[in-house]
Amino acid sequence: MAALHPLDASAPPAPASPIVLTPPSAPPLARAGALEVRLAERPDEIEQAMRLRYRVFRDEFGAHLPAGDGLDRDLFDRHCHHLIVRDRQRDAVVGTYRVLLPERARRIGRLYTEDEFWLTRLNPIRDELVELGRSCVHPDYRTGGVILLLWSGLGAFLSQHAGGHVIGCVSVPMHDGGAFAARLYRRLAREHLADETLRVWPRDRLPIEDFPADEPVVLPPLMKGYLRCGARLLGEPHRDDAFGCADFPMMLSLERLDARYQRRFM
Repeated sequence: MAALHPLDASAPPAPASPIVLTPPSAPPLARAGALEVRLAERPDEIEQAMRLRYRVFRDEFGAHLPAGDGLDRDLFDRHCHHLIVRDRQRDAVVGTYRVLLPERARRIGRLYTEDEFWLTRLNPIRDELVELGRSCVHPDYRTGGVILLLWSGLGAFLSQHAGGHVIGCVSVPMHDGGAFAARLYRRLAREHLADETLRVWPRDRLPIEDFPADEPVVLPPLMKGYLRCGARLLGEPHRDDAFGCADFPMMLSLERLDARYQRRFM
């Protein structure tokens, strides 16, 4: 699962309260009221982001994560930058995004997205791809303002680094076996599918044709936000049984970022 936001789960059990942090050391990239977004620089900050991810992904999505130390982590984490949203009044991490820059992806030899999709047609722009992943917001803070704050921080960060395209996935829960995800794909494919030259293919395809068609569907908030910025759907969703979700591959060209969102995002 690449980029995940739990706003789309239906009546999930709420995770425990946010974890309290020691005072921050890095200046914020963006701020709104008591909330600020910045890069996590200390190990304890990154750990708290991983702990928030673990609680949301396991408790709300039913992800099959090892009990262990209660952290969601993989081999990509140490190569990524971690954005965190911090509530200064509660001194707690309430949201996170991880970012893999092109030079660090070259060091690893691949993107996380390649675990789920064949990206052959993206090879010509591979050195321009910035990968987003593990998007996560505490249930008490799931408002459009928090998402915009995360994106403002992301825009400030990306303005300092090379990269012309942002790639990642929007994850949709499959509590219904995948019916909603199939309807969502049909709706998006009519208007938002990328050009054939940018198409990708899921390694474990969700069988869209097995589900009823032409039923109304409401776009998930994160998906709606990406599309408003000008993002394109790159292909059919990958079925991620470990995380209990369908992952929709998305890409946003920063050069073609919708003018209405340029100031807010960058």
